[in-house]
Amino acid sequence: MSESTMTGVPGVSGDQGVSGGPEMTVAAAFAGMKSVVPVMFRAGCPDCRGNFELAASALRLAIGATSRTTFYSFTCPDCGAAVRKPAGERIVELLTGGGVRTLRLTSVG
Repeated sequence: MSESTMTGVPGVSGDQGVSGGPEMTVAAAFAGMKSVVPVMFRAGCPDCRGNFELAASALRLAIGATSRTTFYSFTCPDCGAAVRKPAGERIVELLTGGGVRTLRLTSVG
């Protein structure tokens, strides 16, 4: 199997710039990176009052035209209830930055 190479990748140690420079293997370019830890979000269920952590994949974010139509939702892992909570600007920032799938709601009219 041949190794992929990257030429002139900005920010990679030993790089001479985009126009020229030594070839480097992809493995060497990423050698200093640590493993990626999944983002976890703390949440609570209003039905059973359970508190837990959820991965980004367990949450959904809907962004509407107003604060009333912007919310996140998940299924409670303890009781199975469908939970929907309002999402202000800061919550939207945190959820989108953490990789939560986002749906943009638009009005038809």
